[in-house]
Amino acid sequence: MILFDTHTHINDARFDEDRASVIENMLAAGVKLAMVVGEASKDHDIAFELAEAYPFLYAATGVHPHEASKWSKDVEERIVQAMAHPKARALGEIGLDYHYDLSPREEQREVFARQLAMAKSLDKPVIVHIREAHGEAMDIMRACDLPRGVLHCYTGSWESAKVYLNMGFYISLSGAVTFKNAPKLAEVAQNVPLDRLLVETDCPYMAPVPMRGNRNEPAFVEFTARKIAELRGMDAEEFAFAAYENGKRLFGI
Repeated sequence: MILFDTHTHINDARFDEDRASVIENMLAAGVKLAMVVGEASKDHDIAFELAEAYPFLYAATGVHPHEASKWSKDVEERIVQAMAHPKARALGEIGLDYHYDLSPREEQREVFARQLAMAKSLDKPVIVHIREAHGEAMDIMRACDLPRGVLHCYTGSWESAKVYLNMGFYISLSGAVTFKNAPKLAEVAQNVPLDRLLVETDCPYMAPVPMRGNRNEPAFVEFTARKIAELRGMDAEEFAFAAYENGKRLFGI
């Protein structure tokens, strides 16, 4: 099976003790490519160092909605400089998160719109994080000259997914699609056109069944791919390869 984990945080401190072996496990599991997502308002350097060290790793950075209140001209410049790196393949993750409200909603909306415009001007795809804010996210996106991109770790409905698909976006599913209490994600997995579907771990979060309760890692993306293939009535290797090609196309790899 050939896989592309399109959203990882193996730069996270929870991998500091065994990052090299996690990467070895990833390759052994057939994960040939992975996107390492940093946070521009903090320290995204490890994401880019990993991308430089390993030919099969790529990097993204942006300001997460949790950190929107930390937006500044200096942070904006950090993103612009990072996007010039040869292994930078996306601006993100960006968006709205009204579940935790760790930054004021008005600031989240402003920073989201600003980064969408930046990505368009820099000709980079965006990695979008939306939680409990799909209506307002859609309003912002409709008002923009949108870049290409992906709704990462998608947990919304099929009705919302259709709106994002009509905007030209991809949909990426994480281990949540393997959970027993996720019927709406099963509907999404069954109905998104094959050429617009990606898979991810979002590790170290959201470990799929049968690895729930463990620290997630890129090798586990296989379980998510197999579940989606099962839901679609497809051969698992065929689905995994289609998703792999979709990720390469979106991120220009």
